[in-house]
Amino acid sequence: MSRVPWQQILSFTPADLVKLLISAAIIVLVNKVQLFNDRLSALLIALPLTSLVAMIWMHQGGQSPQRLANHAEGTFWFVLPTLPMFLILPWMFRHGWGFWAALAVNCLLTVGFFWLTVIVLRRFGIDLMPK
Repeated sequence: MSRVPWQQILSFTPADLVKLLISAAIIVLVNKVQLFNDRLSALLIALPLTSLVAMIWMHQGGQSPQRLANHAEGTFWFVLPTLPMFLILPWMFRHGWGFWAALAVNCLLTVGFFWLTVIVLRRFGIDLMPK
């Protein structure tokens, strides 16, 4: 991997602040919807809103179609190891696990599933974590 351009990443422009506010507004809106309808908020979160918004920002920032394609494909593969969490976490809550303990265990499981996905996909010629 090449060196991370931290100066470029950590410098904010007015356009970045607009992106931040719009992106945060989506999360707050979904949280507000959850107050009266669990299923509707779950549907809104299940939609790839953050990915779509990120791709819009990438397109507006002049990213190439190839970079957008790489992002979309990577997102598909990276979503797979997170899916078990959405079944394991509710099971844990319904069986008396506390919020923080269940969340911590699910984070660890997701990391494990992530690396398992990376290893399995490498066998099929898909390298999610190139060196």
